[in-house]
Amino acid sequence: MAPTAFHPDDHAKPWETTRRGLLLLMSSPAGAGKTSLSRRLVADYGDMILSISATTRAPRPGEEEAREYFFKTRVEFEALIAADDLLEWADVNGNYYGTPKAPVMAALEEGKDVLFDIDWQGARQIAQTAPLDSVRVFVLPPSWSDLSRRLNARAQDGEEVIRQRLALGKSEIAHWSEYDYVIVNKDFDRAYADLIHIYRAERMKPGRNPWLPDFVRGLEAED
Repeated sequence: MAPTAFHPDDHAKPWETTRRGLLLLMSSPAGAGKTSLSRRLVADYGDMILSISATTRAPRPGEEEAREYFFKTRVEFEALIAADDLLEWADVNGNYYGTPKAPVMAALEEGKDVLFDIDWQGARQIAQTAPLDSVRVFVLPPSWSDLSRRLNARAQDGEEVIRQRLALGKSEIAHWSEYDYVIVNKDFDRAYADLIHIYRAERMKPGRNPWLPDFVRGLEAED
């Protein structure tokens, strides 16, 4: 029987089950729209899951184990560090945060894509650990005044916190050139369309589709 023509959206085809997933690492200064873009992508694409971090901080009201975080003691977390069982980790204000390696790598093998809402340090660590699986996307605001306006419009933080977020944003933006793609989020729908194009193109790369060599050999064998 002749091989069936491949279509990337046809999830019923057997070769789709053998596709290797990717790690989509998204960073931006606070207020640039990264979280909104991330949430919509996860909602729209069934093969995309959101990474869950481990932390030593105490659960907040309403938070659940393995939904918001994997909650660990310091001893447990330091054991993960010692065993090299984390893709990335950091000590933030006296608490550890990090990404357990095993569930992420299992998701890749199952053909799931894992999205990270992450700062530049974490993105750099993951890209160094899993360079062939990582796709880094940086989201920029159209202007600094626009970013300041967005942060103030949230009405969630005081002036001092907003100043701190803007200062941190400057340090984040300084690392934009480390990323594979940069999106300027002037219009959300356009920025989201750009993100989808990046995501779908990266899914099509030969290295993430191990069924391709056999498929091509089948084509070559046809009369």
